[in-house]
Amino acid sequence: MLNKKECELVLSHAMSSNADFAELFEEEGVNEAIGLLNDKVETMNRTSRSGIGIRLYKGVQSVYGYSNETDMDSLFALVEDLAQAFGKAEPREIVLEETVVKNNHPVVIEPLEASIEEKIDLLQRAYKSAKEVDERIFKVQSSIGIVKQYVQISNSNGKLVKDTRTRVRLAVHAYAKDGDNMQSGFEGPGASSGLEFFEQRSPESVGKIAAETAILLLNAKDCPSGKMPVIIDNGFGGVVFHESCGHSLEATAVAKNLSVFTNKLGQQIASTKVTAIDDGTIPNGWGSQNVDDEGNLQQKRVLIKDGILNSYMIDTLNGRRMGMESTGSSRRQSYKFEPTSRMSNTYIAAGTDKFEDMFVGIEKGLYAKKMGGGSVNPKTGEFNFSVSVGYMIENGKITYPVKGASLIGKGSEILLNIDMVSDNLLRAQGMCGSSSGSIPTDVGQPAIRISSITVGGTANE
Repeated sequence: MLNKKECELVLSHAMSSNADFAELFEEEGVNEAIGLLNDKVETMNRTSRSGIGIRLYKGVQSVYGYSNETDMDSLFALVEDLAQAFGKAEPREIVLEETVVKNNHPVVIEPLEASIEEKIDLLQRAYKSAKEVDERIFKVQSSIGIVKQYVQISNSNGKLVKDTRTRVRLAVHAYAKDGDNMQSGFEGPGASSGLEFFEQRSPESVGKIAAETAILLLNAKDCPSGKMPVIIDNGFGGVVFHESCGHSLEATAVAKNLSVFTNKLGQQIASTKVTAIDDGTIPNGWGSQNVDDEGNLQQKRVLIKDGILNSYMIDTLNGRRMGMESTGSSRRQSYKFEPTSRMSNTYIAAGTDKFEDMFVGIEKGLYAKKMGGGSVNPKTGEFNFSVSVGYMIENGKITYPVKGASLIGKGSEILLNIDMVSDNLLRAQGMCGSSSGSIPTDVGQPAIRISSITVGGTANE
Protein backbone atom coordinates (compact mmCIF):
# COMPACT_ATOMS: atom_id res chain seq x y z
CA MET A 1 0.00 0.00 0.00
CA LEU A 2 1.11 3.57 -0.65
CA ASN A 3 1.84 5.69 2.36
CA LYS A 4 -0.11 8.90 2.97
CA LYS A 5 2.49 11.15 1.34
CA GLU A 6 2.67 8.97 -1.78
CA CYS A 7 -1.13 9.04 -2.12
CA GLU A 8 -1.10 12.81 -1.86
CA LEU A 9 1.56 13.09 -4.57
CA VAL A 10 -0.34 10.84 -7.00
CA LEU A 11 -3.63 12.63 -6.38
CA SER A 12 -2.01 16.05 -6.72
CA HIS A 13 -0.52 14.95 -10.02
CA ALA A 14 -3.95 13.73 -11.15
CA MET A 15 -5.46 17.10 -10.26
CA SER A 16 -2.90 18.90 -12.47
CA SER A 17 -5.61 18.51 -15.08
CA ASN A 18 -9.10 19.83 -15.66
CA ALA A 19 -10.60 16.88 -13.81
CA ASP A 20 -12.61 17.94 -10.77
CA PHE A 21 -12.15 14.67 -8.87
CA ALA A 22 -9.51 11.96 -8.55
CA GLU A 23 -9.58 8.70 -6.62
CA LEU A 24 -7.16 5.87 -5.80
CA PHE A 25 -8.38 2.38 -4.95
CA GLU A 26 -5.58 0.17 -3.66
CA GLU A 27 -6.02 -3.53 -3.04
CA GLU A 28 -4.04 -6.44 -1.68
CA GLY A 29 -5.86 -9.71 -1.58
CA VAL A 30 -5.59 -13.47 -1.21
CA ASN A 31 -8.07 -16.06 -2.53
CA GLU A 32 -7.93 -19.68 -1.43
CA ALA A 33 -10.06 -22.53 -2.72
CA ILE A 34 -10.11 -26.22 -1.84
CA GLY A 35 -12.35 -28.68 -3.65
CA LEU A 36 -13.23 -32.31 -2.97
CA LEU A 37 -14.75 -34.92 -5.28
CA ASN A 38 -16.44 -37.28 -2.86
CA ASP A 39 -13.89 -37.66 -0.05
CA LYS A 40 -10.75 -36.96 -2.13
CA VAL A 41 -9.05 -33.61 -2.64
CA GLU A 42 -9.51 -32.61 -6.28
CA THR A 43 -8.30 -28.99 -6.38
CA MET A 44 -6.33 -26.70 -4.12
CA ASN A 45 -5.02 -23.26 -4.92
CA ARG A 46 -4.12 -19.95 -3.34
CA THR A 47 -3.66 -16.78 -5.39
CA SER A 48 -2.50 -13.32 -4.42
CA ARG A 49 -3.27 -10.04 -6.14
CA SER A 50 -2.12 -6.49 -5.66
CA GLY A 51 -2.79 -3.37 -7.63
CA ILE A 52 -4.28 0.08 -7.83
CA GLY A 53 -7.16 1.59 -9.77
CA ILE A 54 -7.15 5.31 -10.59
CA ARG A 55 -10.25 7.24 -11.56
CA LEU A 56 -10.61 10.82 -12.73
CA TYR A 57 -13.81 12.56 -13.61
CA LYS A 58 -15.16 15.95 -14.50
CA GLY A 59 -18.87 16.51 -14.21
CA VAL A 60 -20.29 13.19 -15.37
CA GLN A 61 -17.38 12.24 -17.64
CA SER A 62 -15.12 9.57 -16.17
CA VAL A 63 -11.88 7.81 -17.11
CA TYR A 64 -10.44 4.80 -15.31
CA GLY A 65 -7.21 2.84 -15.43
CA TYR A 66 -5.42 0.29 -13.28
CA SER A 67 -2.01 -1.25 -12.80
CA ASN A 68 -0.29 -3.88 -10.68
CA GLU A 69 2.90 -1.82 -10.91
CA THR A 70 2.67 0.53 -7.95
CA ASP A 71 5.99 2.33 -8.04
CA MET A 72 5.65 6.09 -8.31
CA ASP A 73 7.00 6.33 -11.88
CA SER A 74 4.41 3.82 -13.13
CA LEU A 75 1.57 5.53 -11.29
CA PHE A 76 2.55 8.97 -12.57
CA ALA A 77 2.64 7.58 -16.12
CA LEU A 78 -0.83 6.06 -15.69
CA VAL A 79 -2.18 9.35 -14.33
CA GLU A 80 -0.76 11.26 -17.27
CA ASP A 81 -2.45 8.89 -19.72
CA LEU A 82 -5.80 9.32 -17.97
CA ALA A 83 -5.45 13.10 -17.59
CA GLN A 84 -5.20 13.54 -21.36
CA ALA A 85 -8.98 13.15 -21.44
CA PHE A 86 -9.36 16.46 -19.61
CA GLY A 87 -6.30 18.50 -20.50
CA LYS A 88 -3.66 20.28 -18.39
CA ALA A 89 -4.41 22.72 -15.59
CA GLU A 90 -2.66 24.42 -12.69
CA PRO A 91 -1.41 21.96 -10.03
CA ARG A 92 -3.60 21.55 -6.94
CA GLU A 93 -2.11 20.26 -3.72
CA ILE A 94 -4.08 17.45 -2.07
CA VAL A 95 -3.88 16.94 1.69
CA LEU A 96 -5.35 13.74 3.10
CA GLU A 97 -6.84 13.10 6.51
CA GLU A 98 -7.27 9.45 7.46
CA THR A 99 -10.61 8.34 8.88
CA VAL A 100 -10.49 5.23 11.06
CA VAL A 101 -13.67 3.19 10.72
CA LYS A 102 -15.12 0.70 13.18
CA ASN A 103 -14.90 -2.96 12.17
CA ASN A 104 -18.44 -4.34 12.35
CA HIS A 105 -17.44 -7.77 11.04
CA PRO A 106 -14.98 -9.34 13.50
CA VAL A 107 -13.18 -12.57 12.66
CA VAL A 108 -12.51 -15.13 15.41
CA ILE A 109 -10.79 -17.94 13.47
CA GLU A 110 -8.65 -16.52 10.67
CA PRO A 111 -9.35 -18.86 7.73
CA LEU A 112 -6.02 -18.36 5.96
CA GLU A 113 -4.14 -19.15 9.17
CA ALA A 114 -6.06 -22.37 9.83
CA SER A 115 -4.39 -25.57 8.63
CA ILE A 116 -5.26 -27.18 5.31
CA GLU A 117 -6.25 -30.29 7.27
CA GLU A 118 -8.89 -28.32 9.22
CA LYS A 119 -10.47 -27.05 6.03
CA ILE A 120 -10.40 -30.46 4.33
CA ASP A 121 -12.08 -31.91 7.42
CA LEU A 122 -14.98 -29.44 6.98
CA LEU A 123 -15.46 -30.66 3.42
CA GLN A 124 -15.23 -34.34 4.34
CA ARG A 125 -17.87 -33.83 7.03
CA ALA A 126 -20.18 -32.34 4.41
CA TYR A 127 -19.49 -35.26 2.06
CA LYS A 128 -20.22 -37.91 4.69
CA SER A 129 -23.45 -36.23 5.68
CA ALA A 130 -24.61 -36.07 2.06
CA LYS A 131 -23.77 -39.73 1.42
CA GLU A 132 -25.71 -40.83 4.49
CA VAL A 133 -28.95 -39.35 3.18
CA ASP A 134 -29.63 -42.05 0.60
CA GLU A 135 -27.73 -44.78 -1.22
CA ARG A 136 -28.71 -43.16 -4.52
CA ILE A 137 -26.31 -40.27 -3.83
CA PHE A 138 -23.40 -41.31 -6.04
CA LYS A 139 -21.30 -38.14 -6.26
CA VAL A 140 -20.65 -35.16 -4.02
CA GLN A 141 -18.61 -32.11 -4.98
CA SER A 142 -17.76 -29.78 -2.13
CA SER A 143 -15.58 -26.71 -1.94
CA ILE A 144 -14.56 -24.01 0.48
CA GLY A 145 -13.68 -20.54 -0.74
CA ILE A 146 -11.81 -17.95 1.31
CA VAL A 147 -11.19 -14.29 0.46
CA LYS A 148 -9.01 -11.86 2.42
CA GLN A 149 -8.97 -8.33 1.02
CA TYR A 150 -7.19 -5.22 2.24
CA VAL A 151 -8.22 -1.94 0.61
CA GLN A 152 -7.11 1.66 0.91
CA ILE A 153 -9.17 4.40 -0.70
CA SER A 154 -8.11 8.02 -1.07
CA ASN A 155 -9.44 10.90 -3.12
CA SER A 156 -8.95 14.53 -4.01
CA ASN A 157 -11.56 15.59 -1.44
CA GLY A 158 -9.05 14.65 1.25
CA LYS A 159 -10.48 11.24 2.14
CA LEU A 160 -8.21 8.40 3.24
CA VAL A 161 -9.80 5.23 4.59
CA LYS A 162 -8.81 1.57 4.97
CA ASP A 163 -10.86 -1.59 5.26
CA THR A 164 -10.15 -5.29 5.78
CA ARG A 165 -12.62 -7.84 4.43
CA THR A 166 -12.73 -11.57 5.15
CA ARG A 167 -15.23 -13.97 3.60
CA VAL A 168 -15.76 -17.74 3.73
CA ARG A 169 -18.20 -19.92 1.83
CA LEU A 170 -18.91 -23.65 1.75
CA ALA A 171 -20.59 -25.02 -1.38
CA VAL A 172 -21.93 -28.55 -1.85
CA HIS A 173 -23.33 -30.14 -5.00
CA ALA A 174 -24.88 -33.58 -4.44
CA TYR A 175 -25.86 -35.87 -7.32
CA ALA A 176 -28.46 -38.64 -7.14
CA LYS A 177 -29.21 -41.34 -9.69
CA ASP A 178 -32.04 -43.83 -10.10
CA GLY A 179 -31.72 -45.72 -13.36
CA ASP A 180 -31.47 -43.15 -16.15
CA ASN A 181 -32.88 -40.43 -13.93
CA MET A 182 -30.15 -38.15 -12.51
CA GLN A 183 -30.75 -35.04 -10.41
CA SER A 184 -28.63 -32.65 -8.37
CA GLY A 185 -29.01 -30.44 -5.32
CA PHE A 186 -26.99 -27.45 -4.11
CA GLU A 187 -26.43 -25.57 -0.87
CA GLY A 188 -23.85 -22.78 -0.41
CA PRO A 189 -23.87 -20.70 2.80
CA GLY A 190 -21.25 -18.01 3.43
CA ALA A 191 -20.46 -14.96 5.55
CA SER A 192 -18.06 -12.07 6.11
CA SER A 193 -16.55 -14.12 8.88
CA GLY A 194 -13.87 -16.61 9.82
CA LEU A 195 -14.18 -20.38 10.15
CA GLU A 196 -16.31 -19.89 13.27
CA PHE A 197 -19.19 -19.46 10.81
CA PHE A 198 -19.29 -23.23 10.38
CA GLU A 199 -20.12 -23.64 14.04
CA GLN A 200 -23.43 -21.93 13.17
CA ARG A 201 -23.94 -23.57 9.77
CA SER A 202 -22.40 -26.99 10.21
CA PRO A 203 -20.95 -28.78 7.17
CA GLU A 204 -23.22 -31.71 8.05
CA SER A 205 -26.35 -29.57 7.61
CA VAL A 206 -25.08 -28.19 4.31
CA GLY A 207 -24.32 -31.63 2.88
CA LYS A 208 -27.64 -33.00 4.06
CA ILE A 209 -29.71 -30.24 2.46
CA ALA A 210 -27.92 -30.62 -0.89
CA ALA A 211 -28.44 -34.38 -0.90
CA GLU A 212 -32.07 -34.21 0.20
CA THR A 213 -32.77 -31.81 -2.67
CA ALA A 214 -31.28 -34.23 -5.21
CA ILE A 215 -33.29 -37.17 -3.84
CA LEU A 216 -36.51 -35.15 -3.81
CA LEU A 217 -36.08 -34.25 -7.50
CA LEU A 218 -35.73 -37.93 -8.45
CA ASN A 219 -39.41 -38.33 -7.61
CA ALA A 220 -40.60 -34.96 -8.94
CA LYS A 221 -43.15 -34.71 -11.75
CA ASP A 222 -43.08 -32.23 -14.60
CA CYS A 223 -44.66 -28.92 -13.60
CA PRO A 224 -47.86 -27.76 -15.32
CA SER A 225 -47.93 -24.27 -16.82
CA GLY A 226 -50.33 -21.36 -16.68
CA LYS A 227 -51.26 -18.35 -14.56
CA MET A 228 -51.69 -19.27 -10.91
CA PRO A 229 -50.99 -18.15 -7.35
CA VAL A 230 -47.39 -18.79 -6.28
CA ILE A 231 -45.84 -18.90 -2.82
CA ILE A 232 -42.10 -18.23 -2.89
CA ASP A 233 -40.32 -19.48 0.21
CA ASN A 234 -37.90 -17.50 2.34
CA GLY A 235 -34.10 -17.35 2.01
CA PHE A 236 -32.88 -17.68 -1.58
CA GLY A 237 -36.41 -16.93 -2.77
CA GLY A 238 -35.24 -13.33 -2.38
CA VAL A 239 -33.27 -13.73 -5.61
CA VAL A 240 -36.50 -12.91 -7.46
CA PHE A 241 -36.62 -9.45 -5.87
CA HIS A 242 -32.84 -9.03 -6.29
CA GLU A 243 -32.95 -9.68 -10.02
CA SER A 244 -36.37 -8.48 -11.09
CA CYS A 245 -36.47 -5.30 -8.99
CA GLY A 246 -33.16 -4.72 -7.19
CA HIS A 247 -31.08 -4.11 -10.31
CA SER A 248 -33.72 -1.68 -11.53
CA LEU A 249 -33.21 0.36 -8.33
CA GLU A 250 -29.46 0.74 -8.83
CA ALA A 251 -28.34 4.16 -10.06
CA THR A 252 -26.32 2.34 -12.74
CA ALA A 253 -29.64 1.88 -14.56
CA VAL A 254 -31.74 4.68 -13.06
CA ALA A 255 -29.35 7.53 -13.93
CA LYS A 256 -29.36 6.58 -17.61
CA ASN A 257 -33.13 6.11 -17.82
CA LEU A 258 -32.60 2.38 -18.30
CA SER A 259 -34.85 1.39 -15.40
CA VAL A 260 -38.59 0.90 -15.20
CA PHE A 261 -38.41 2.77 -11.86
CA THR A 262 -36.69 5.95 -13.10
CA ASN A 263 -38.38 9.14 -11.75
CA LYS A 264 -40.75 7.17 -9.50
CA LEU A 265 -39.54 8.23 -6.04
CA GLY A 266 -42.52 8.73 -3.75
CA GLN A 267 -44.81 6.66 -5.95
CA GLN A 268 -46.44 3.36 -5.09
CA ILE A 269 -44.62 0.63 -6.98
CA ALA A 270 -45.47 -2.36 -4.77
CA SER A 271 -48.16 -3.79 -2.57
CA THR A 272 -48.52 -2.00 0.77
CA LYS A 273 -47.36 -5.32 2.28
CA VAL A 274 -43.87 -4.78 0.84
CA THR A 275 -40.94 -3.07 2.55
CA ALA A 276 -37.62 -3.76 0.85
CA ILE A 277 -34.19 -3.02 2.28
CA ASP A 278 -30.58 -3.05 1.14
CA ASP A 279 -28.36 -3.14 4.25
CA GLY A 280 -24.58 -3.19 3.93
CA THR A 281 -24.10 -2.90 7.70
CA ILE A 282 -25.40 -6.32 8.85
CA PRO A 283 -22.69 -7.74 11.17
CA ASN A 284 -20.76 -10.46 9.32
CA GLY A 285 -23.29 -10.40 6.45
CA TRP A 286 -22.08 -11.99 3.22
CA GLY A 287 -22.53 -8.74 1.30
CA SER A 288 -21.49 -6.41 4.15
CA GLN A 289 -18.54 -4.00 4.24
CA ASN A 290 -17.44 -1.34 6.70
CA VAL A 291 -17.15 1.13 3.83
CA ASP A 292 -18.18 0.96 0.21
CA ASP A 293 -15.59 0.95 -2.56
CA GLU A 294 -15.49 4.74 -2.66
CA GLY A 295 -14.67 4.87 1.05
CA ASN A 296 -18.15 5.94 2.21
CA LEU A 297 -19.61 4.34 5.33
CA GLN A 298 -21.99 1.54 4.49
CA GLN A 299 -25.67 2.22 5.20
CA LYS A 300 -29.03 0.60 5.72
CA ARG A 301 -31.12 1.75 2.76
CA VAL A 302 -34.91 1.41 2.86
CA LEU A 303 -35.67 1.11 -0.85
CA ILE A 304 -39.42 0.55 -0.61
CA LYS A 305 -41.51 1.47 2.43
CA ASP A 306 -45.05 0.04 2.61
CA GLY A 307 -45.12 -0.14 -1.19
CA ILE A 308 -43.78 3.40 -1.77
CA LEU A 309 -40.45 3.85 -3.59
CA ASN A 310 -38.27 5.51 -0.96
CA SER A 311 -34.69 5.37 -2.25
CA TYR A 312 -32.36 4.20 -4.97
CA MET A 313 -28.90 2.69 -4.48
CA ILE A 314 -26.50 5.42 -5.59
CA ASP A 315 -22.76 5.76 -6.19
CA THR A 316 -21.06 9.16 -6.42
CA LEU A 317 -20.72 9.45 -10.20
CA ASN A 318 -24.28 8.37 -10.97
CA GLY A 319 -25.39 10.58 -8.10
CA ARG A 320 -24.00 13.52 -10.07
CA ARG A 321 -26.10 12.48 -13.04
CA MET A 322 -29.19 12.29 -10.83
CA GLY A 323 -28.48 15.35 -8.68
CA MET A 324 -28.50 13.14 -5.59
CA GLU A 325 -26.03 12.15 -2.87
CA SER A 326 -24.29 8.78 -2.68
CA THR A 327 -26.01 6.17 -0.50
CA GLY A 328 -22.76 4.26 0.12
CA SER A 329 -23.69 1.76 -2.60
CA SER A 330 -20.50 1.79 -4.69
CA ARG A 331 -18.93 -1.65 -5.15
CA ARG A 332 -16.45 -3.44 -7.41
CA GLN A 333 -14.89 -6.88 -7.73
CA SER A 334 -11.31 -5.66 -7.53
CA TYR A 335 -8.98 -2.81 -8.49
CA LYS A 336 -9.41 -3.87 -12.13
CA PHE A 337 -13.00 -2.57 -12.16
CA GLU A 338 -14.40 0.94 -12.01
CA PRO A 339 -17.01 0.99 -9.24
CA THR A 340 -20.71 1.59 -9.69
CA SER A 341 -23.90 1.25 -7.65
CA ARG A 342 -24.56 -2.32 -6.52
CA MET A 343 -26.61 -4.23 -3.96
CA SER A 344 -25.17 -5.60 -0.70
CA ASN A 345 -27.62 -7.53 1.53
CA THR A 346 -31.01 -7.01 -0.10
CA TYR A 347 -34.23 -8.40 1.32
CA ILE A 348 -37.96 -7.97 1.72
CA ALA A 349 -38.66 -7.22 5.38
CA ALA A 350 -40.70 -9.60 7.54
CA GLY A 351 -44.44 -9.16 7.47
CA THR A 352 -47.16 -10.26 9.86
CA ASP A 353 -48.82 -13.09 7.92
CA LYS A 354 -48.36 -16.69 9.03
CA PHE A 355 -46.79 -19.14 6.59
CA GLU A 356 -49.49 -21.77 7.00
CA ASP A 357 -52.24 -19.24 6.27
CA MET A 358 -50.80 -18.46 2.83
CA PHE A 359 -52.07 -21.73 1.36
CA VAL A 360 -55.68 -21.17 2.40
CA GLY A 361 -58.01 -20.69 -0.56
CA ILE A 362 -55.55 -21.79 -3.29
CA GLU A 363 -57.25 -24.41 -5.48
CA LYS A 364 -54.26 -24.81 -7.76
CA GLY A 365 -50.91 -23.08 -7.37
CA LEU A 366 -47.17 -23.51 -7.00
CA TYR A 367 -45.06 -23.52 -3.87
CA ALA A 368 -41.54 -22.46 -4.95
CA LYS A 369 -39.51 -23.95 -2.12
CA LYS A 370 -36.15 -23.02 -3.62
CA MET A 371 -35.28 -20.73 -6.51
CA GLY A 372 -32.57 -21.18 -9.13
CA GLY A 373 -31.02 -18.72 -11.54
CA GLY A 374 -32.67 -16.36 -13.97
CA SER A 375 -32.41 -13.29 -16.16
CA VAL A 376 -33.92 -9.81 -16.19
CA ASN A 377 -34.06 -6.70 -18.37
CA PRO A 378 -33.73 -3.70 -15.97
CA LYS A 379 -35.32 -1.30 -18.47
CA THR A 380 -38.54 -3.29 -18.76
CA GLY A 381 -38.36 -5.35 -15.57
CA GLU A 382 -39.17 -8.53 -17.54
CA PHE A 383 -37.73 -11.65 -15.91
CA ASN A 384 -37.56 -15.42 -16.18
CA PHE A 385 -36.50 -17.52 -13.17
CA SER A 386 -36.14 -21.25 -12.73
CA VAL A 387 -37.57 -22.97 -9.67
CA SER A 388 -35.07 -25.58 -8.48
CA VAL A 389 -37.42 -27.15 -5.91
CA GLY A 390 -41.18 -26.77 -6.18
CA TYR A 391 -44.42 -28.39 -5.09
CA MET A 392 -47.95 -28.17 -6.41
CA ILE A 393 -50.61 -26.67 -4.17
CA GLU A 394 -54.03 -28.27 -4.49
CA ASN A 395 -57.07 -27.24 -2.45
CA GLY A 396 -54.92 -25.38 0.04
CA LYS A 397 -52.48 -28.26 0.60
CA ILE A 398 -48.89 -28.94 -0.49
CA THR A 399 -49.01 -32.08 -2.65
CA TYR A 400 -46.40 -33.53 -5.01
CA PRO A 401 -42.93 -32.18 -5.93
CA VAL A 402 -42.42 -30.77 -9.43
CA LYS A 403 -39.45 -30.01 -11.69
CA GLY A 404 -38.94 -27.84 -14.74
CA ALA A 405 -40.91 -24.89 -13.32
CA SER A 406 -40.12 -21.26 -14.09
CA LEU A 407 -41.62 -17.91 -13.13
CA ILE A 408 -42.20 -15.38 -15.91
CA GLY A 409 -43.31 -11.78 -15.57
CA LYS A 410 -42.35 -8.17 -14.85
CA GLY A 411 -40.84 -6.85 -11.64
CA SER A 412 -43.29 -3.96 -11.50
CA GLU A 413 -46.21 -6.40 -11.70
CA ILE A 414 -44.92 -8.97 -9.24
CA LEU A 415 -44.42 -6.29 -6.58
CA LEU A 416 -48.03 -5.14 -6.86
CA ASN A 417 -49.37 -8.71 -6.84
CA ILE A 418 -47.79 -9.68 -3.50
CA ASP A 419 -50.82 -10.12 -1.24
CA MET A 420 -49.23 -11.88 1.76
CA VAL A 421 -45.82 -11.52 3.46
CA SER A 422 -44.90 -13.98 6.19
CA ASP A 423 -42.92 -13.35 9.38
CA ASN A 424 -40.17 -15.94 8.73
CA LEU A 425 -37.41 -13.75 7.25
CA LEU A 426 -34.27 -15.62 6.16
CA ARG A 427 -31.28 -14.61 4.04
CA ALA A 428 -29.12 -16.68 1.68
CA GLN A 429 -25.90 -16.08 -0.23
CA GLY A 430 -25.01 -15.61 -3.86
CA MET A 431 -22.69 -13.87 -6.31
CA CYS A 432 -23.93 -11.00 -8.45
CA GLY A 433 -22.42 -9.99 -11.78
CA SER A 434 -22.64 -6.54 -13.36
CA SER A 435 -20.46 -3.91 -15.00
CA SER A 436 -18.14 -3.65 -11.96
CA GLY A 437 -17.55 -7.40 -11.79
CA SER A 438 -18.74 -10.25 -9.60
CA ILE A 439 -19.44 -9.38 -5.97
CA PRO A 440 -20.90 -11.23 -2.95
CA THR A 441 -24.53 -10.34 -2.20
CA ASP A 442 -27.09 -11.61 0.26
CA VAL A 443 -30.65 -12.09 -0.91
CA GLY A 444 -33.55 -12.72 1.42
CA GLN A 445 -37.18 -12.50 2.30
CA PRO A 446 -39.88 -14.12 4.36
CA ALA A 447 -42.21 -16.37 2.39
CA ILE A 448 -44.36 -14.25 0.07
CA ARG A 449 -47.54 -15.01 -1.83
CA ILE A 450 -48.10 -13.66 -5.32
CA SER A 451 -51.79 -13.66 -6.22
CA SER A 452 -51.15 -14.42 -9.90
CA ILE A 453 -48.05 -15.01 -12.03
CA THR A 454 -47.25 -16.97 -15.16
CA VAL A 455 -45.67 -20.35 -14.40
CA GLY A 456 -43.78 -22.05 -17.17
CA GLY A 457 -43.78 -25.83 -17.02
CA THR A 458 -42.89 -28.96 -18.96
CA ALA A 459 -45.98 -31.09 -18.26
CA ASN A 460 -48.32 -31.97 -21.10
CA GLU A 461 -51.83 -31.12 -19.98
